[in-house]
Amino acid sequence: MKQQHVPLYDALEQFKGKQPTSFHVPGHKNGHIFPNEAREVFQSILQIDMTELTELDDLHAPTGVIADAEKLAADFFQTEKTFFLVGGSTVGNLAMILAVCKQGDTVIVQRNCHKSIMNGLELSGAKPVFIAPQYDENVRRYTQPSFSVLQEALNQYPHAKAVILTYPDYFGKAYDLRQFIEQIHAFDIPVLVDEAHGVHFSLGENFPPSALHQGADVVVQSAHKMAPAMTMSSYLHYNSRRISKERIAHYLQMLQSSSPSYPLLASLDLARYYLATMQRKTMAEVLASAQEVKCIFAQSPYWELIASDDPLKITLHVKAGIVAKEVANLLEKQQIYPELVTENQILLIHGLAPFKGVANVRKALKTVNDQLKNQRKHDTIDVEYDIPALIQELQLSYEVMNRSTVTCIPLSDAADYIAAEAIIPYPPGIAFILKGERITKAHIKKIQQMKELGIRIQQRHTNSIYVFAEIEEGEE
Repeated sequence: MKQQHVPLYDALEQFKGKQPTSFHVPGHKNGHIFPNEAREVFQSILQIDMTELTELDDLHAPTGVIADAEKLAADFFQTEKTFFLVGGSTVGNLAMILAVCKQGDTVIVQRNCHKSIMNGLELSGAKPVFIAPQYDENVRRYTQPSFSVLQEALNQYPHAKAVILTYPDYFGKAYDLRQFIEQIHAFDIPVLVDEAHGVHFSLGENFPPSALHQGADVVVQSAHKMAPAMTMSSYLHYNSRRISKERIAHYLQMLQSSSPSYPLLASLDLARYYLATMQRKTMAEVLASAQEVKCIFAQSPYWELIASDDPLKITLHVKAGIVAKEVANLLEKQQIYPELVTENQILLIHGLAPFKGVANVRKALKTVNDQLKNQRKHDTIDVEYDIPALIQELQLSYEVMNRSTVTCIPLSDAADYIAAEAIIPYPPGIAFILKGERITKAHIKKIQQMKELGIRIQQRHTNSIYVFAEIEEGEE
């Protein structure tokens, strides 16, 4: 197929060129009705913000230009079917889980997964069995489960309906996923992969191999994270004899808007085109630029660079006496905005084009280093990690949780209760406490430490937590 084509985007541009008269939604009427204060900013995008008109196809039953755009994406990514998503990777994760799992089904899940995976499991009523990640001294954080733990989980739960893995991690850390997939497929169990941060892996040898090329049954990718697509634009890729493609399509039409955004859909068409037509010369320039930026960031006594399998990810590990959040705040004052801050690491993402702001970064980092030099060093807060059970189930099933009484109590009093909400540092959106998990004193201490370090946590009440107050007898 001719990857230089962008059928959906071209159709929108041609339709706009006809200067159509709108007697249909949306209400801005091709940009004619809009607040004057914002008209200049929004005007160009409003002219292609269309609805399901005759020439523009229908995302939920595509037969025209959307179908053509999805076929081009499937051809580039080498899949049987690629679905365009306008609800982020979240909607893809929900749909792939609901297509495979029903209430009571056992599912093996990598514990450090995105919250959307947990939401999908709750919606399906499945019974998750979590396999814990291992701590990697090289990158100084938890990464992926060990192969031996996966094998043990498969032996304990050979009739699991699916295994759900995350690859790569937020920081671009990859692993031998093919070995995992082959072992799982030996049990004839499908593999669902949240590859939100790996859409660019299909560019080839400069990046880790995509889950798509290692045998996964379904892979969800956030096009907007690393490719030039608009926020909320993602792909769901299908390559499976174990899962019904029709069930995935069914749940996508249930979960996604019946009025999907055409600018988002067009950006998916354009993102595929950008990836598919990138020249080797351009890629070499991108990689050289990323290396130059890393060298600039490496010139500081206050942090060190941590290696990543993805050459476009830049991780700073701050040294003792330095608070990562304070470093991030200083960077932001210099108009440098990181992607993610943990208790001791800062993640920056280089884009898929040569970086043009090198001089500004050099100047900003000199200012930041000078400011850190004059700051008082802090007592180091060692955020303690409990090594979780290598294989773990929730204390309660989702069915029981839905019937149980919930109350809100002070976090400091929550030890030994079962959590009725997830506690999620965001980003990366990986739950520290799962809904249905028993809260420990170590959990409480770590949450307090994270808050002291300025880490943003998604929690309904700052110093309280919802717990299950009454559980039906014999259900726990």
